[in-house]
Amino acid sequence: QVAVVESGGGLVQAGGSLRLSCVASGSTFSLTAMAWHRQAPGKQRESVAHISPGGRTNYTDSVKGRFTISRDNAKNTVYLQMNSLKPEDTAVYYCTARVWSGADYWGKGTLVTVSS
Repeated sequence: QVAVVESGGGLVQAGGSLRLSCVASGSTFSLTAMAWHRQAPGKQRESVAHISPGGRTNYTDSVKGRFTISRDNAKNTVYLQMNSLKPEDTAVYYCTARVWSGADYWGKGTLVTVSS
C-alpha cells in the first residue's frame, strides 16, 4: 500500500506561479512512475504530466513550456512547478504513484485557483 499526499495549492493571479508537492509513503520501494492530473469544475479529469523512475517526462499540450514535473526519489516526492498560470488552469490537482503491479495510488487532491 502507498499513501499519497499533495500540497501547495492555493489562489494565484494569472501569470503567477505555484509549486505543488506530492509525497508518497508506505511501500515506496515499489514505486515506478508518478504523475499529476487535474479536474476542472464541470470537466473530465485529465492527465497533466508524467515522470518515469529515470526522469523521463511528458506533458499534455496545454501546459508544455509552462509546467515542469520533477521527482526526488530519495524523498519519494514529485513536484509540479507551474509558471505563467492561466485561469483555465484552475482545477483540483491530483498526484498518482504507480507501483510494480501497475496499480495507481491517488491522493485527495489540492485546489489551484487562478484569478484573472
